[in-house]
Amino acid sequence: MSESVIRAQTLAQKLIARAAGRTHVQVGEVVTCAVDLAMFHDSSGPRRILPMLEELGAGIWDRHKVVLVLDHYVPAQDRDAQQIVQLTRDTARQWQLPHVIDSEGICHVVLPERGHLAPGMFCVGGDSHSPTGGAFGTYMFGIGATEMLGVCVTGQIWVQVPRTLGMHWSGRLAPGVSAKDMMLYMIGRLGMNGGQYQAVEFAGDAVSALSMPERMTLSNMSAELGAQVGLVAADETTVAHLRQCGVSPERLHDALQWHGDPGAAQERFDFDADVLAPQVAAPHSPANVHPVPDVGDVKPSIAYIGACTGAKLEDLRAAASVLRGQRVASGVQLLVAPASAREQRQAEHEGTMQVLRDAGAQVLGNSCGACAGYGATFAEGSIVISSTARNFKARMGPASVQVYLASPYTVAASALRGCIADPREVLA
Repeated sequence: MSESVIRAQTLAQKLIARAAGRTHVQVGEVVTCAVDLAMFHDSSGPRRILPMLEELGAGIWDRHKVVLVLDHYVPAQDRDAQQIVQLTRDTARQWQLPHVIDSEGICHVVLPERGHLAPGMFCVGGDSHSPTGGAFGTYMFGIGATEMLGVCVTGQIWVQVPRTLGMHWSGRLAPGVSAKDMMLYMIGRLGMNGGQYQAVEFAGDAVSALSMPERMTLSNMSAELGAQVGLVAADETTVAHLRQCGVSPERLHDALQWHGDPGAAQERFDFDADVLAPQVAAPHSPANVHPVPDVGDVKPSIAYIGACTGAKLEDLRAAASVLRGQRVASGVQLLVAPASAREQRQAEHEGTMQVLRDAGAQVLGNSCGACAGYGATFAEGSIVISSTARNFKARMGPASVQVYLASPYTVAASALRGCIADPREVLA
């Protein structure tokens, strides 16, 4: 085997090598990486990390490289939540953290929105959907409290260099079909352990055509594939989006170099966007996936547009495009929880939120909400169609709650028709 083939690196290998101070790394190798940024929130942050830091007599290695987001327990619904939120705010002041985002949206959305991510970075997050950062050419993955303690004290973490699974999408999505449908289809085909804690990289013409919010949906739900990271190589779309987020030209000067080498080893899977239909994951697994026309006569009592994977500005616009000038069906409650306060303001300015309200939507706060099982969970026996990432039993309410996962297009169409419906028919 030639030296050039041996040295050919996937995007995941390149990102890890940079963080490890190496020119290249090999699959299976264990290396220590310097962390560029650590993100945690009110659930995964101070209430878990503070006691351990105090026991060690240690402090944060670099407070400028930490972002704390309050998004899980806000707005506080009970005394326990109030105490957690207060502890989080008190600790942020004690640690003098310069980057605190309080009740302004979900961590995976507000982190890039505030310009904290850029191609080439190596980041960790105290949340399982932290792979969302991979949409920006960033190696970002979720870790537990003990691992986060080590990062907070040392600024380093070890990783085993993963294999790369290449998800190649040819063609182009039809109107009313979205990245959420792509992701559900992949999870249905490969299963929730399909990623085997490896690196997943999304590529192909259909991926290149996606906006950054749609790419974020792919990377976000790589967690449901069981992957460590979900990567999209940086391109001009990435750079333009990050410039709008305020990322400086200096941080983007080498953005387009972050892609895999030709010939780098990966296990390849091929998909055709041209023929993809809207997908639904039935209870109680994101892998229990069916095309919408095959679901049958399911009548939801609640249609929920929320979470980091389903309530970004583009998701709100998708739902509004289905509901414009119409009202949801009798007996269906439409709930909308925008993922970011900043994006909600833009949706208000352009009239998108008014379209949703006119259709009968009740607007909730900019937080994880029902998706994380806090606050606005659902009542006994509810049938829910939701734009969230997970539908595990008892996650969003009592065990009797039946949650179907779908895109914002499909959630809106189902609210309108009173049964799980194909948004292509409504849009046509």
